Amino acid sequence: MAQHAPLVTIFGGSGFVGRYISQAMARAGWRVRVAVRRPNDALFVRTYGVVGQVEPIQANIRDDASTRAAIQGADAVINCVGILYKDGKQTFEAVQNHGATRIARIAAEEGVGNFVHLSAIGADPESKSDYARTKALAEAAITDAFPGAVILRPSIIFGSDDGFFNRFAAMTRISPVIPVVGANTKFQPVYVDDVADAAALAAQGKAEPGVYELGGPDVETFRELMVRMLGIVRRRRLLLAIPFWAARFQAKVLNLLPIFTLGLVPNSLLTPDQVKLLEVDNVVSDGARTLEDLGLTPRDMDAILESYLYQYRPQGQFTAMTESAKVLK
Repeated sequence: MAQHAPLVTIFGGSGFVGRYISQAMARAGWRVRVAVRRPNDALFVRTYGVVGQVEPIQANIRDDASTRAAIQGADAVINCVGILYKDGKQTFEAVQNHGATRIARIAAEEGVGNFVHLSAIGADPESKSDYARTKALAEAAITDAFPGAVILRPSIIFGSDDGFFNRFAAMTRISPVIPVVGANTKFQPVYVDDVADAAALAAQGKAEPGVYELGGPDVETFRELMVRMLGIVRRRRLLLAIPFWAARFQAKVLNLLPIFTLGLVPNSLLTPDQVKLLEVDNVVSDGARTLEDLGLTPRDMDAILESYLYQYRPQGQFTAMTESAKVLK
Protein backbone atom coordinates (compact mmCIF):
# COMPACT_ATOMS: atom_id res chain seq x y z
CA MET A 1 0.00 0.00 0.00
CA ALA A 2 1.43 3.37 -1.01
CA GLN A 3 2.60 5.37 2.01
CA HIS A 4 1.17 8.60 0.60
CA ALA A 5 -2.39 7.22 0.84
CA PRO A 6 -4.40 9.02 3.54
CA LEU A 7 -4.52 7.41 6.98
CA VAL A 8 -7.55 6.86 9.22
CA THR A 9 -7.51 5.66 12.82
CA ILE A 10 -10.64 3.74 13.77
CA PHE A 11 -11.14 3.21 17.48
CA GLY A 12 -13.08 -0.01 17.97
CA GLY A 13 -12.48 -0.89 14.33
CA SER A 14 -12.68 -4.64 14.96
CA GLY A 15 -16.13 -4.61 16.57
CA PHE A 16 -19.44 -5.35 14.89
CA VAL A 17 -19.86 -1.92 13.26
CA GLY A 18 -16.18 -0.99 13.27
CA ARG A 19 -15.11 -3.87 11.05
CA TYR A 20 -17.56 -2.76 8.35
CA ILE A 21 -16.24 0.80 8.58
CA SER A 22 -12.68 -0.51 8.36
CA GLN A 23 -13.56 -2.38 5.18
CA ALA A 24 -15.30 0.66 3.70
CA MET A 25 -12.26 2.86 4.33
CA ALA A 26 -9.92 0.24 2.88
CA ARG A 27 -12.08 0.00 -0.26
CA ALA A 28 -11.81 3.79 -0.56
CA GLY A 29 -8.02 3.42 -0.73
CA TRP A 30 -7.14 4.63 2.76
CA ARG A 31 -4.57 3.15 5.09
CA VAL A 32 -6.41 1.98 8.20
CA ARG A 33 -5.24 1.81 11.80
CA VAL A 34 -7.61 -0.30 13.87
CA ALA A 35 -7.11 0.89 17.45
CA VAL A 36 -8.18 -1.72 20.00
CA ARG A 37 -7.26 -2.83 23.51
CA ARG A 38 -6.18 -6.30 22.38
CA PRO A 39 -4.64 -6.15 18.88
CA ASN A 40 -3.83 -9.86 18.87
CA ASP A 41 -7.57 -10.54 18.91
CA ALA A 42 -8.05 -8.26 15.89
CA LEU A 43 -5.49 -9.69 13.47
CA PHE A 44 -8.32 -10.68 11.12
CA VAL A 45 -8.71 -7.04 10.06
CA ARG A 46 -5.52 -7.36 8.00
CA THR A 47 -7.52 -9.28 5.41
CA TYR A 48 -9.68 -6.21 4.72
CA GLY A 49 -7.11 -4.67 2.38
CA VAL A 50 -3.87 -5.34 0.55
CA VAL A 51 -0.76 -6.26 2.52
CA GLY A 52 0.01 -3.57 5.06
CA GLN A 53 -3.11 -1.49 4.35
CA VAL A 54 -5.08 -2.40 7.48
CA GLU A 55 -3.24 -2.92 10.76
CA PRO A 56 -4.47 -3.39 14.34
CA ILE A 57 -2.66 -1.37 17.00
CA GLN A 58 -2.96 -1.20 20.79
CA ALA A 59 -4.84 1.70 22.35
CA ASN A 60 -6.88 2.24 25.49
CA ILE A 61 -9.19 5.23 25.26
CA ARG A 62 -9.03 5.60 29.04
CA ASP A 63 -5.36 6.59 28.62
CA ASP A 64 -4.05 9.80 27.04
CA ALA A 65 -0.69 8.45 25.89
CA SER A 66 -1.90 5.40 23.98
CA THR A 67 -4.81 7.34 22.50
CA ARG A 68 -2.45 10.02 21.23
CA ALA A 69 -0.04 7.44 19.80
CA ALA A 70 -2.91 5.86 17.85
CA ILE A 71 -4.01 9.24 16.45
CA GLN A 72 -0.65 10.78 15.53
CA GLY A 73 -0.25 11.16 11.78
CA ALA A 74 -3.87 10.34 10.99
CA ASP A 75 -5.85 12.38 8.47
CA ALA A 76 -9.16 11.24 9.93
CA VAL A 77 -10.36 9.59 13.13
CA ILE A 78 -13.50 7.52 13.66
CA ASN A 79 -14.71 6.47 17.11
CA CYS A 80 -16.90 3.34 17.19
CA VAL A 81 -16.30 2.38 20.82
CA GLY A 82 -19.40 1.80 22.90
CA ILE A 83 -20.66 -0.61 25.54
CA LEU A 84 -24.08 -1.99 26.46
CA TYR A 85 -23.23 -2.94 30.05
CA LYS A 86 -20.60 -2.19 32.67
CA ASP A 87 -17.68 -4.62 32.89
CA GLY A 88 -15.00 -3.76 35.43
CA LYS A 89 -13.32 -0.46 34.54
CA GLN A 90 -15.28 -0.32 31.29
CA THR A 91 -18.08 1.90 32.60
CA PHE A 92 -20.42 4.15 30.64
CA GLU A 93 -18.72 7.26 32.03
CA ALA A 94 -15.19 6.01 31.37
CA VAL A 95 -15.83 4.71 27.84
CA GLN A 96 -18.73 6.58 26.30
CA ASN A 97 -18.22 9.98 27.88
CA HIS A 98 -14.61 10.52 28.99
CA GLY A 99 -13.10 8.11 26.45
CA ALA A 100 -14.92 9.58 23.48
CA THR A 101 -14.16 13.11 24.66
CA ARG A 102 -10.47 12.23 25.03
CA ILE A 103 -10.32 10.96 21.45
CA ALA A 104 -11.93 14.14 20.07
CA ARG A 105 -9.72 16.45 22.14
CA ILE A 106 -6.49 14.72 21.12
CA ALA A 107 -7.62 14.51 17.48
CA ALA A 108 -8.06 18.29 17.49
CA GLU A 109 -4.68 18.81 19.18
CA GLU A 110 -2.99 16.59 16.58
CA GLY A 111 -4.52 18.53 13.68
CA VAL A 112 -6.71 15.71 12.36
CA GLY A 113 -8.79 16.80 9.38
CA ASN A 114 -12.05 14.91 9.95
CA PHE A 115 -13.57 13.37 13.05
CA VAL A 116 -16.54 10.97 13.09
CA HIS A 117 -18.26 9.71 16.22
CA LEU A 118 -20.76 6.88 16.45
CA SER A 119 -23.42 7.82 18.99
CA ALA A 120 -27.00 6.50 19.21
CA ILE A 121 -30.58 7.58 18.66
CA GLY A 122 -31.98 8.48 22.06
CA ALA A 123 -28.85 10.26 23.29
CA ASP A 124 -30.23 12.64 25.92
CA PRO A 125 -28.44 14.40 28.80
CA GLU A 126 -31.64 14.09 30.87
CA SER A 127 -32.18 10.40 30.17
CA LYS A 128 -32.73 7.95 33.04
CA SER A 129 -30.42 5.57 31.15
CA ASP A 130 -26.69 5.92 31.79
CA TYR A 131 -26.09 4.64 28.24
CA ALA A 132 -28.17 7.40 26.62
CA ARG A 133 -27.01 10.08 29.07
CA THR A 134 -23.29 9.44 28.52
CA LYS A 135 -23.80 9.33 24.76
CA ALA A 136 -25.32 12.83 24.96
CA LEU A 137 -22.61 14.18 27.26
CA ALA A 138 -19.98 12.93 24.82
CA GLU A 139 -21.73 14.56 21.87
CA ALA A 140 -21.64 17.95 23.59
CA ALA A 141 -17.99 17.60 24.62
CA ILE A 142 -16.97 16.38 21.16
CA THR A 143 -18.67 19.33 19.48
CA ASP A 144 -16.80 21.69 21.80
CA ALA A 145 -13.43 20.02 21.23
CA PHE A 146 -13.87 19.39 17.51
CA PRO A 147 -16.51 21.75 16.05
CA GLY A 148 -16.30 20.14 12.60
CA ALA A 149 -17.13 16.67 13.90
CA VAL A 150 -19.79 14.48 12.30
CA ILE A 151 -21.91 12.59 14.83
CA LEU A 152 -23.91 9.58 13.64
CA ARG A 153 -26.86 8.36 15.70
CA PRO A 154 -28.05 4.96 14.43
CA SER A 155 -31.13 3.10 15.60
CA ILE A 156 -30.64 -0.61 16.28
CA ILE A 157 -28.14 -1.97 13.74
CA PHE A 158 -28.65 -5.26 11.91
CA GLY A 159 -26.23 -7.35 9.85
CA SER A 160 -24.85 -10.86 9.53
CA ASP A 161 -23.11 -10.85 12.92
CA ASP A 162 -25.44 -8.51 14.82
CA GLY A 163 -26.26 -9.09 18.48
CA PHE A 164 -29.99 -8.49 18.12
CA PHE A 165 -31.68 -10.70 15.52
CA ASN A 166 -29.03 -13.42 15.91
CA ARG A 167 -29.55 -13.50 19.66
CA PHE A 168 -33.31 -14.01 19.49
CA ALA A 169 -33.13 -16.36 16.51
CA ALA A 170 -30.68 -18.55 18.45
CA MET A 171 -33.12 -18.54 21.36
CA THR A 172 -35.79 -20.15 19.16
CA ARG A 173 -33.64 -23.28 18.91
CA ILE A 174 -33.93 -24.06 22.62
CA SER A 175 -36.95 -22.20 24.00
CA PRO A 176 -40.68 -22.38 23.17
CA VAL A 177 -41.05 -18.87 24.59
CA ILE A 178 -39.40 -15.61 23.51
CA PRO A 179 -39.56 -12.96 26.27
CA VAL A 180 -40.05 -9.44 24.94
CA VAL A 181 -39.38 -6.42 27.17
CA GLY A 182 -41.01 -3.34 25.68
CA ALA A 183 -43.16 -5.16 23.15
CA ASN A 184 -44.69 -1.90 21.89
CA THR A 185 -41.45 0.10 21.79
CA LYS A 186 -40.69 1.22 18.24
CA PHE A 187 -37.40 0.70 16.42
CA GLN A 188 -36.09 1.74 13.01
CA PRO A 189 -33.42 -0.89 12.23
CA VAL A 190 -30.58 0.28 10.00
CA TYR A 191 -28.28 -1.96 7.96
CA VAL A 192 -24.69 -2.06 9.18
CA ASP A 193 -23.30 -1.39 5.68
CA ASP A 194 -25.37 1.80 5.49
CA VAL A 195 -23.90 2.98 8.79
CA ALA A 196 -20.41 2.10 7.56
CA ASP A 197 -20.95 3.97 4.29
CA ALA A 198 -22.12 7.04 6.23
CA ALA A 199 -19.05 6.96 8.48
CA ALA A 200 -16.71 6.49 5.51
CA LEU A 201 -18.21 9.45 3.65
CA ALA A 202 -17.88 11.65 6.73
CA ALA A 203 -14.29 10.56 7.35
CA GLN A 204 -13.43 11.53 3.78
CA GLY A 205 -14.89 15.02 4.31
CA LYS A 206 -17.99 14.36 2.21
CA ALA A 207 -20.51 15.28 4.92
CA GLU A 208 -21.42 18.57 6.54
CA PRO A 209 -20.52 18.74 10.25
CA GLY A 210 -23.24 17.99 12.75
CA VAL A 211 -25.62 15.24 13.82
CA TYR A 212 -27.25 12.67 11.54
CA GLU A 213 -29.85 10.14 12.70
CA LEU A 214 -29.64 6.83 10.86
CA GLY A 215 -32.64 4.58 10.43
CA GLY A 216 -33.91 2.16 7.82
CA PRO A 217 -37.13 2.46 5.81
CA ASP A 218 -39.17 0.37 8.29
CA VAL A 219 -40.47 1.41 11.71
CA GLU A 220 -41.71 -1.57 13.73
CA THR A 221 -42.40 -2.43 17.34
CA PHE A 222 -40.24 -4.92 19.19
CA ARG A 223 -43.06 -7.46 18.90
CA GLU A 224 -43.36 -6.89 15.14
CA LEU A 225 -39.61 -7.39 14.71
CA MET A 226 -39.84 -10.70 16.55
CA VAL A 227 -42.77 -11.80 14.39
CA ARG A 228 -40.69 -10.94 11.31
CA MET A 229 -37.75 -12.94 12.69
CA LEU A 230 -39.92 -15.97 13.49
CA GLY A 231 -41.30 -15.95 9.96
CA ILE A 232 -37.79 -16.03 8.51
CA VAL A 233 -36.57 -18.85 10.77
CA ARG A 234 -39.79 -20.83 10.15
CA ARG A 235 -40.52 -21.43 13.82
CA ARG A 236 -43.61 -20.93 15.97
CA ARG A 237 -42.84 -19.54 19.39
CA LEU A 238 -44.86 -17.79 22.06
CA LEU A 239 -43.95 -14.11 22.31
CA LEU A 240 -44.29 -13.26 25.99
CA ALA A 241 -44.57 -9.53 26.70
CA ILE A 242 -42.73 -8.77 29.95
CA PRO A 243 -44.12 -5.74 31.85
CA PHE A 244 -41.52 -3.14 32.67
CA TRP A 245 -41.98 -3.62 36.43
CA ALA A 246 -41.19 -7.32 36.06
CA ALA A 247 -38.25 -6.60 33.75
CA ARG A 248 -36.80 -4.16 36.27
CA PHE A 249 -36.98 -6.82 39.00
CA GLN A 250 -35.42 -9.45 36.74
CA ALA A 251 -32.62 -7.07 35.75
CA LYS A 252 -31.83 -6.32 39.40
CA VAL A 253 -31.54 -10.05 40.13
CA LEU A 254 -29.29 -10.59 37.09
CA ASN A 255 -27.16 -7.68 38.25
CA LEU A 256 -26.09 -9.86 41.18
CA LEU A 257 -24.13 -12.09 38.78
CA PRO A 258 -20.91 -10.02 38.95
CA ILE A 259 -21.16 -9.98 42.75
CA PHE A 260 -21.65 -13.71 43.16
CA THR A 261 -18.90 -14.49 40.61
CA LEU A 262 -16.45 -11.91 42.03
CA GLY A 263 -16.65 -9.95 38.78
CA LEU A 264 -15.81 -12.90 36.54
CA VAL A 265 -19.24 -12.94 34.88
CA PRO A 266 -20.77 -9.57 33.92
CA ASN A 267 -24.51 -9.17 33.53
CA SER A 268 -24.81 -9.16 29.75
CA LEU A 269 -28.35 -10.62 29.68
CA LEU A 270 -30.56 -7.79 30.90
CA THR A 271 -29.50 -4.79 32.95
CA PRO A 272 -31.60 -2.12 34.66
CA ASP A 273 -30.12 0.40 32.23
CA GLN A 274 -31.24 -1.64 29.22
CA VAL A 275 -34.78 -1.76 30.62
CA LYS A 276 -34.77 2.04 30.83
CA LEU A 277 -33.68 2.22 27.18
CA LEU A 278 -36.50 -0.10 26.12
CA GLU A 279 -39.07 2.26 27.63
CA VAL A 280 -38.37 4.86 24.91
CA ASP A 281 -38.97 4.60 21.13
CA ASN A 282 -35.77 4.32 19.11
CA VAL A 283 -36.65 6.05 15.84
CA VAL A 284 -35.39 8.96 13.75
CA SER A 285 -36.79 12.23 15.07
CA ASP A 286 -38.74 14.70 12.95
CA GLY A 287 -36.51 17.19 11.15
CA ALA A 288 -33.28 15.27 11.75
CA ARG A 289 -30.66 14.92 9.02
CA THR A 290 -30.61 11.33 7.81
CA LEU A 291 -28.89 8.89 5.47
CA GLU A 292 -30.64 10.56 2.55
CA ASP A 293 -28.87 13.82 3.43
CA LEU A 294 -25.61 11.93 2.92
CA GLY A 295 -26.76 10.73 -0.50
CA LEU A 296 -27.46 7.21 0.78
CA THR A 297 -30.62 5.16 0.34
CA PRO A 298 -31.26 2.97 3.39
CA ARG A 299 -31.78 -0.71 2.64
CA ASP A 300 -34.74 -2.59 4.13
CA MET A 301 -34.58 -5.73 6.21
CA ASP A 302 -36.32 -8.31 4.00
CA ALA A 303 -33.62 -9.79 1.79
CA ILE A 304 -30.78 -9.03 4.20
CA LEU A 305 -32.29 -10.79 7.23
CA GLU A 306 -33.07 -13.80 5.06
CA SER A 307 -29.42 -13.98 3.98
CA TYR A 308 -28.11 -14.78 7.46
CA LEU A 309 -31.01 -15.91 9.64
CA TYR A 310 -31.69 -18.98 7.46
CA GLN A 311 -29.16 -20.86 9.59
CA TYR A 312 -31.64 -20.88 12.50
CA ARG A 313 -34.35 -22.70 10.51
CA PRO A 314 -35.16 -26.28 11.57
CA GLN A 315 -33.31 -27.68 8.54
CA GLY A 316 -31.00 -24.70 8.02
CA GLN A 317 -30.13 -24.15 4.37
CA PHE A 318 -32.20 -27.20 3.40
CA THR A 319 -35.46 -25.84 4.84
CA ALA A 320 -36.78 -24.60 1.49
CA MET A 321 -36.02 -27.98 -0.09
CA THR A 322 -37.78 -29.78 2.77
CA GLU A 323 -40.83 -27.53 2.46
CA SER A 324 -41.00 -28.19 -1.29
CA ALA A 325 -40.82 -31.95 -0.68
CA LYS A 326 -43.75 -31.76 1.73
CA VAL A 327 -45.85 -30.01 -0.94
CA LEU A 328 -45.08 -32.77 -3.46
CA LYS A 329 -46.28 -35.52 -1.12
